[in-house]
Amino acid sequence: MPSDALRSSLSRLDDRFDFGEYEIEVYLAVLEHGQLSPSEIADRTDVPQPRVYDTVRSLAEDGLVELHETRPMQVVAVDPSESFSTLQSSLDDLVTDLHRQYTAPVRDAEAVTLVKSRSTILRYLSEVIESAEYELVASLSPDLVGRFEASLRERRAAGVDTDLLVSPAADAPDPDAYDYTELATETRARRGVTTPIVAVADGSRSVYATRDALGADADRYGIVFNRSELGFLVSAFLDTVVWTSGRTLAAAETALDFPRQYGTIRRCVEDLLSAPDETLHAAVRGRDVLTGDARTVTGRIVDVTLEGGYERAALSLDPGDGPVDVGGRAAALEDVEAHEIHVGRTPFDDWTGV
Repeated sequence: MPSDALRSSLSRLDDRFDFGEYEIEVYLAVLEHGQLSPSEIADRTDVPQPRVYDTVRSLAEDGLVELHETRPMQVVAVDPSESFSTLQSSLDDLVTDLHRQYTAPVRDAEAVTLVKSRSTILRYLSEVIESAEYELVASLSPDLVGRFEASLRERRAAGVDTDLLVSPAADAPDPDAYDYTELATETRARRGVTTPIVAVADGSRSVYATRDALGADADRYGIVFNRSELGFLVSAFLDTVVWTSGRTLAAAETALDFPRQYGTIRRCVEDLLSAPDETLHAAVRGRDVLTGDARTVTGRIVDVTLEGGYERAALSLDPGDGPVDVGGRAAALEDVEAHEIHVGRTPFDDWTGV
């Protein structure tokens, strides 16, 4: 249970500055000019001159300005690093105390969470993008591309295979002036403002949000799928409905090399179909379609199937005692539903999954 001292610290933080509309306007005006008289403050703000004197005295009591009792009075700005130094120290102490109180949520648990806070949606988008280890799909507005540019660039440099969809297309930077290949393997643009905001990492963690949820409408929402089996619905929707209706802005020239890791069967099968004709092996972690039990299978890849995009994507392995068919999430025609796929040129002997 939070201590009384912690409650008191939070209360003092709320009471530290009595910033009303007049205080904010006067303080910013004095900061901008360094020194002003009350009449100059009234001329540069919407604060009535009779209220200026009360306002500057309130700011002086908080240590934000100094009053020089000359004729006329001069209101002198105090360096913010000095006036806020005590507050900054208090905040540092408060954050330390709050962190002791903090219990980290279990991020790896099976979870589907509905969120309505814009800041929470943005935080989860950031977490999903930064958590991608080998595969990332993102549908973002141009301003969000700018917001997460550093993370996208970092994931791309780390070898993460990234599909980036930017919408509305009219606001997307021109590819001649903006190097999308540093952010994504392939980038597409889509017309209109109907495109949702989505990020899917490694086929398991994902966030889906309406575009309005990042505005001021409190009735809109975002959904976080944290290693949930329902998360594949986001990937499927993005791949079949949204991604396919975009036009290509840029595609990086990358050599297909193995070993590689996949979170979705479709991406794996597409790569295998474009790979040189050579013997490849796979290790699959997933579950048995008939029993629902966890199942791991390894073997040489003997067949690859891709029909209608997400309609049917599958591969067949030969573990040595007969072929095993592997499909994606919600597989029914195959033997194994794949959650994670590794492909390499050498056999995955004694592989137990990760």
